[in-house]
Amino acid sequence: MLDASIKTQLAGYLQRLGQPVELVAALDARPASAELRALLEEIASLSPQIRLRLDGEAERRPSFTVGAAGAPARVAFAALPLGHEFNSLVLALLQAGGHPPRLEADVVEQIRGLEGEFVFETYMSLSCHNCPDLVQALNLLALLNPGVRHVAIDGALFRDEVEARAVMAVPSVFLNGQAFGSGRMEIGEILARIDSGAAARAAARLARQEPFDVLIVGGGPAGAAAAVYAARKGIRTGIVAERFGGQTLDTLAIQNYVSVPETEGPKFAAALEAHARSYGVEIVDGQRVAALEAPPAGGGPGRVRLANGVELVGRAIVVAPGARWRQVGVPGEDEYRNKGVAYCPHCDGPLFKGKRVAVIGGGNSGVEAAIDLAGIVSHVTLLEYADELKADAVLVARLRSLANVEVVTGAQTTEIRGDGNKVEALVWRERAGGAERHIELAGVFVQIGLVPNTEWLRGTLELTQHGEIVVDAKGATSRPGVFAAGDATTVPYKQIIVAAGEGSKAALSAFEHLIREARPA
Repeated sequence: MLDASIKTQLAGYLQRLGQPVELVAALDARPASAELRALLEEIASLSPQIRLRLDGEAERRPSFTVGAAGAPARVAFAALPLGHEFNSLVLALLQAGGHPPRLEADVVEQIRGLEGEFVFETYMSLSCHNCPDLVQALNLLALLNPGVRHVAIDGALFRDEVEARAVMAVPSVFLNGQAFGSGRMEIGEILARIDSGAAARAAARLARQEPFDVLIVGGGPAGAAAAVYAARKGIRTGIVAERFGGQTLDTLAIQNYVSVPETEGPKFAAALEAHARSYGVEIVDGQRVAALEAPPAGGGPGRVRLANGVELVGRAIVVAPGARWRQVGVPGEDEYRNKGVAYCPHCDGPLFKGKRVAVIGGGNSGVEAAIDLAGIVSHVTLLEYADELKADAVLVARLRSLANVEVVTGAQTTEIRGDGNKVEALVWRERAGGAERHIELAGVFVQIGLVPNTEWLRGTLELTQHGEIVVDAKGATSRPGVFAAGDATTVPYKQIIVAAGEGSKAALSAFEHLIREARPA
């Protein structure tokens, strides 16, 4: 089940167990149960601290619990946790065995102080790169607080349950039987929603922040690079971000960042954060920025107002808010988001196994999505507005070699239809002749590019008609003391390495601005 190198590494990790751990499996006659039993027996053989029982009484089979021996187990997997979820299993074993989590002390205290009963159920897929962080966060809540329980459920393994609950995207979380949320969620966001006093405490803590020399908005590659370069100058540097890592958190594989032959987006994002923290950068995560007050023309600091009303002060500001998936903007898209309308084929593709889907977009992202989906679903229709596909020739050739893919060019999507609960059809119009076409399907994957996250800057900074921040060769914006970098700017080529370079440039420009500006008395 596990190859020799993984077993060697896992055995090394399991030496950190400080107390016995018990795995209790509930199995049935399905092949997946036999595979799960083999995996658990293999893991148990690697440490004398792990005991395996096969007499579990859970309704979901196959499944198993992880917990400290002799105590009620509050973490469960209704899954064969390999792929992206193998790390979730390893962390659950270590933390159940007493290994301390990598969390700030105040967050651990907040989790342990939660009052009430919280039963979380997370539907995930083993190919979803966004799911493990959420699974691990909820597992940690359960391991630290006796009032919390969590089960991670492989949607592909429990398809009847997925259909009954109309789960059309992963990760999808239910709390005490009711829908709680869908998509990537950090532990701070989860706590803010279940701890009624969390928002007020966070606002009070932020209000006590001292002014920064350089304050950066955005925690993607551009913002992280700006933070590292600014902090290395020995000046007080802060980052405020809604989620640290930005778009890299939604990227499955990164293979073109020079000196890093291959990595996964979430790992890259974690490395960005660790690098920034190593230089003492103050990170304000999980906070949405609402407005910018640029430094006054005569000198003085600028201000960034958060959605909770708190203002952060910076003598120079670097804006790197990144971008988000562009929407088609047709009837039905918002209504059926996460009910058949999806933006991440790697995450949500397995939920459409054996079904018919469409991909909107003929660039590299769209063609790659169609190729990936073709190996899972019964049929893919790719729709492109232009008269020819815009993807690289090698990708187009691969796409056209697939028997279960139909390519339609010159097609304008006009509507996504459903029954009120899930997508049932897509309507498009031939641009050449005007004829309307109708496709019956279960899912629509939108892959038509990005939109800069700059709505909150309108009226403050000069923006293009597409919402991009206008910058010069040094990353300076239309307002003195404010610099910008990354995918939200006019700099061409929206690539991680370009964003990182522009972020470092913006930080150097901000530092130059500071040393030329007389510090207010």
